[in-house]
Amino acid sequence: MRAPNLPPELVTVRDALAKYQDPRAAIRDGYLSTLGCVEYPVGGMGVHFLNPALIGPTVDPMRPQILVYEPGPRGTLRLVAAEWFVPLATGVTERPTLFGRPFDGPMAGHEPLMPAALHHYDLHVWLWKENPAGLFNATNPGVGCAGHPYAEMEQPPPTVAHTHPAAPSRSGGHAP
Repeated sequence: MRAPNLPPELVTVRDALAKYQDPRAAIRDGYLSTLGCVEYPVGGMGVHFLNPALIGPTVDPMRPQILVYEPGPRGTLRLVAAEWFVPLATGVTERPTLFGRPFDGPMAGHEPLMPAALHHYDLHVWLWKENPAGLFNATNPGVGCAGHPYAEMEQPPPTVAHTHPAAPSRSGGHAP
């Protein structure tokens, strides 16, 4: 697995999150596996581990709400990305930004693993695996779910209106 060439700010984040290369460390720190491996027709996202205690209207670059793992041989998991996730229900009043990038969304939840009514913003960063589609793209054509017992083929969620005028809809990060 080839690691991406990252700017210094993201190298710092990757180094701070390196302990989560072992999924057991993530579980000890409050991350819960969604079990399903998410894949789209244009690439995968992998297996998501969510830390509900980190969900809120503000984001901390050193504390992503979601860690993304790629399934490997014999049930192994390899950390490939981090995702910052902000549901509209947290009271967020404008589109979040991190690392100089606006989050994708707002969008509906990702059925079938997340209720469509869970409207949110998110930002994926492929810190441990190069992504030919781009460092901040939601999906990675190099990530798949083949052989994973809980593989879920999804369609991109639709964007949704956010009533705050400072948060126009943007769908640039998810597969068309």
